[in-house]
Amino acid sequence: MSELGHDILVATPKDSDAIILLWEACGLTRPWNDASADFRLAVAGAKSDILILKQGGQIAAAVMVGFDGHRGWAYYLAVDPDNRLAGLGRKMMKAAEQWLEQHSAPKIQLMVREDNEQAIGFYKALGYEVQPVVTIGRRLDQGLGAG
Repeated sequence: MSELGHDILVATPKDSDAIILLWEACGLTRPWNDASADFRLAVAGAKSDILILKQGGQIAAAVMVGFDGHRGWAYYLAVDPDNRLAGLGRKMMKAAEQWLEQHSAPKIQLMVREDNEQAIGFYKALGYEVQPVVTIGRRLDQGLGAG
């Protein structure tokens, strides 16, 4: 996938364990989210991928990208803690933007926990803006029907 840069690769199923360990090392996983299922869905999807950057044969950074037909999304941006402040996060977001442009996404969006000031500052430094929206959700996996 040279259009994304010679060192950016698309993850394959064999990368699962290493990527999930990276997500965990970066504090991106939550007990109520199945990171393995997220990985499998992204790798198997027609409109999603996980982009990776390797250094010394190891995955040093990763980002999940997807296009829902309306907007592009970036999830799970992770940079190995030993490789932080080396520009890898910026490089991965550029690759995510390029992937989404190649899939005709007109916009990229992502979600950040509102107390994660470091991540918000990182994205603002890249030119991203906090959007005037509220995310509303409801768990469907706990047997709760509508109203």
